[in-house]
Amino acid sequence: MSLLTKITDVIGGSLFGSVKELITDYFPPDMSPEKKAELQRKIDEMELKKQIAILEAAADAEKTLNQRIAEQEGTASDLKQLPIVGRIVLFLRGLQRPMWGFFVMYLDFEWFTKAPTYTEQQQSALIVINLLVLGFLFGERTITNLKPLIVEVFGRGRR
Repeated sequence: MSLLTKITDVIGGSLFGSVKELITDYFPPDMSPEKKAELQRKIDEMELKKQIAILEAAADAEKTLNQRIAEQEGTASDLKQLPIVGRIVLFLRGLQRPMWGFFVMYLDFEWFTKAPTYTEQQQSALIVINLLVLGFLFGERTITNLKPLIVEVFGRGRR
């Protein structure tokens, strides 16, 4: 789920949820169960329509952002128009992730086999390099999964 979707869920969901709770809490006491069920169904329909509108707005905003990025930075098909240089740039761009991955694997191998000889500053630098490269290669999921470890490792030095 994108950040924009999360924000719209929080903004739209909390307001509508409050109104829905208010309405359902103050059903007239003499209202028949059929009328209550019908009113509940209408409230649920309104909530569904609101959610659909929010998701459509988030999708439109994300599409607009992607189009703007493509206009500003160009696309891979733009690079293919350059006869030799474009193909070289595409090749290097495709080679970047594996090279960073193997570089970090080599650094980690050296670190794990020679760890006692590394200073604390060098070990901290290797942790930062690992986080940056893994975050770049695997995205937000890596940082999210490693968040408790990051807090533990970097929180230790501040105490």
